[in-house]
Order: sequence, then structure tokens, then C-alpha cells
Amino acid sequence: MKLKGKVAVVTGASAGMGRDIAYLFAKEGATVYAVARRVERLQELSDSVKDFEGKIVPYGADLMNREDAERIIEFAYNDSGKLDILVNNAGIMDDFSPVGDVKDEMLEKVFTLNVYSLFYTSRKAVEIFLKEGKGNIINIASIGGLYGARAGAAYTASKHAVVGLTKNTGYMYAKKNIRCNAICPGGVETEINAGEYMKDANQEGIDIIMANAEGNPRSGTGMEIATIALFLASKDSSFVNGQCITADSGWTAF
Repeated sequence: MKLKGKVAVVTGASAGMGRDIAYLFAKEGATVYAVARRVERLQELSDSVKDFEGKIVPYGADLMNREDAERIIEFAYNDSGKLDILVNNAGIMDDFSPVGDVKDEMLEKVFTLNVYSLFYTSRKAVEIFLKEGKGNIINIASIGGLYGARAGAAYTASKHAVVGLTKNTGYMYAKKNIRCNAICPGGVETEINAGEYMKDANQEGIDIIMANAEGNPRSGTGMEIATIALFLASKDSSFVNGQCITADSGWTAF
């Protein structure tokens, strides 16, 4: 088992990539503090890994709230006596609006969850990692953080921020034995595309972007992303730091 005895926090763990990451980490021996608002789903996830050596501890929190975002890091550390890995997975899609159509409410919500909550959890985790002399942060970004037209302006800008923060954090703390990497998925089968803003999406924005989406070879699964997270969380990737790994079946290779 690659994560035996490790303690991890995984945000956005009630569905999609976060759920699969939490599941796989527990299967590989980790104690996983799984964070989301939908606690009943987290409990179901916890029940599904009862035969594993690792375990999942459900933790209900609203990551849009700074106090909640910081509190889960403190809770995991105090509850287990250590913290090894933070996976910042929670995120929300925008409505595909170009900048001229972006409403303030959506802009603020997208940035609060996609950027600020990640910043808050990482900042608190780094405090612990510095004290412990080691640590590992894995951010779930997107190819939308590497290219300009995979979503609307708000989501695109937010994921570019995640990529920048990943690189800065990885370099700044490299000599402190703290690593930070990101995964940049392409199209993945998750619930993010059924989010609140996609229910009334900007059709003109979708038409512009989807006109060039035919080159996508296929959509991925949450477990395919989880296996990359496992690599980054384990000692197998000890020399990998400050990197943003694209996982998109070759879509962006075109």
C-alpha cells in the first residue's frame, strides 16, 4: 500500500473526482478526512471502505466560508496527530459567459470556491507542514487553467490562478520538504457540468467553445484522475514539484 499510515484531507469528496480520490487513498492505507457539504454522501463513502486498512472520516463543511476551510485542516491534524497530504479538489463551473456577460454574484462564488478556499486550506496546511518538516499539496486545476477557451471567463481565470498558486507554492517551499503539484484534467465525467450555473448557461459562450471541442478524443473518469493523485501523494513522485500534469487523452496535444 502506497499511503499506509498517511493522513490526508480531500475536499469536494462527496462526488466525482474527489470521491474517487478519497476512496483510492483509503484503499491504499490512508486515513482520509473527506470534506463536503453533503454529509450523507460522505457517510456512504465511509461505509464503502470499511474493509480497507485505511478509513474515511466524513466532515461536513462549507468551503465558501474561510473559518470552515481552515477548521477542517486543524481538525484533521488534532484528531489524528499528523497531516501528510492535502487535496484541494472542490470546485464549481461557471456558465460559459465571456467577460462582458459575467455577473458579480457568479464571479465571486467561482473565485471563492475555486481559488480562495484552496488558498485558505493550503495556508493552514503549510503552517502544519512547516512544523512537521514535510507535506504534500495536490490541487485539482483544469486544462482551463492552461488554455483560454475551455469554459467561461470566470472559471478560466480561477483555474489559471490555481495553476499559478501551485507553481509558486511548490517553488517557495521546495527546500522545506513541502511539495505542491496540480492535475489539469480535460473532459471528465463528474457532476461539475450539472452545477447551478450550467442550468442557465450562456448559449453564445457555449456555441463558441463547443465549436472547437470536437477534437477531444474522449472523456475521462474520476478514477483515472485519482490514480494520478495517488502518484503525486506517494513517494513515487518525490522529485516532482511545482508541476501541472495534464490528463486529457491527448486533447491539448492537437
